[in-house]
Amino acid sequence: MRFALRISTALLIGLVLGTILLTHNALHAPPRFAPSPSAAEALARNTGSTWEDVRVVARDGVALDGWRFTAHEPNGSVVILLHGIADNRLGMLADASFLLRNGFSVLLPDLRGHGASGGDLITYGIKEADDVRSWADLVLHDPTFDRLYGIGQSLGAAILVESLKTEPRFRAIVADSPFASFEEIAYDRMYQLSGIPEPLFWPVIRLAFLYTDLRYGIDLRLASPTDAIRSTKVPILLIHGALDGNIPPRHSQELHAASLATSRLWVVDKADHVASLSTASDGYVCNVLAWFQSHR
Repeated sequence: MRFALRISTALLIGLVLGTILLTHNALHAPPRFAPSPSAAEALARNTGSTWEDVRVVARDGVALDGWRFTAHEPNGSVVILLHGIADNRLGMLADASFLLRNGFSVLLPDLRGHGASGGDLITYGIKEADDVRSWADLVLHDPTFDRLYGIGQSLGAAILVESLKTEPRFRAIVADSPFASFEEIAYDRMYQLSGIPEPLFWPVIRLAFLYTDLRYGIDLRLASPTDAIRSTKVPILLIHGALDGNIPPRHSQELHAASLATSRLWVVDKADHVASLSTASDGYVCNVLAWFQSHR
């Protein structure tokens, strides 16, 4: 009995410590760096656009940095581009390039906790959704632009969808490889790491959510693009790679099924995670431009 008690106690302690470590890693991005201005200069040169550094201060005081590009012949539209986790604004340069060439001006911010932006925690849309509203205020303050659009990849896509709860000014958005909810992708990630059936991780997920709530005052159950998509009328184009082994395509399928607005789901054959643009370049560009142009 003593031996069994010791083993049980050791397992419990290991579970708690392991959960805290996993949670810490999930809430903090890997080491980050400020994107080099040379990348902005190259994009501006190749697209004939102009650019500038921009900054907004989030409602909680966190400084958020980005680049704003104005197309050579602006069409009155501006697109906010949101990158994925452990990335920065450089991850959205390919999208920015074809948009600028077609008259769309763009804003490329670093998400909080990434790149040159401040913030220590990644909250999977809970705080970041309000950051999107701050960026929207910035770009729409310029009378040159009267139409707002958005493209997000992975975490950026989820944040963009979650922002629609409080930011109705988007004419339309594109969500490339979003998760349906943080809770669901947490179960997926545990299975991907261990191969153990997802239901067995229920105690770990529950403990992680409890720790996050007690330690940081953040309820990760609220990080839910599915909840947001049920309450918005903003048209959403969902794009997902059929071979996505990071965020399975069913996440976009669930979002599409939950949508009350005009939505479309495009599952791209042979594409892995956020690889639809590189896998089906012509189709991606045509679909995104047509989506925006049909929602003017």
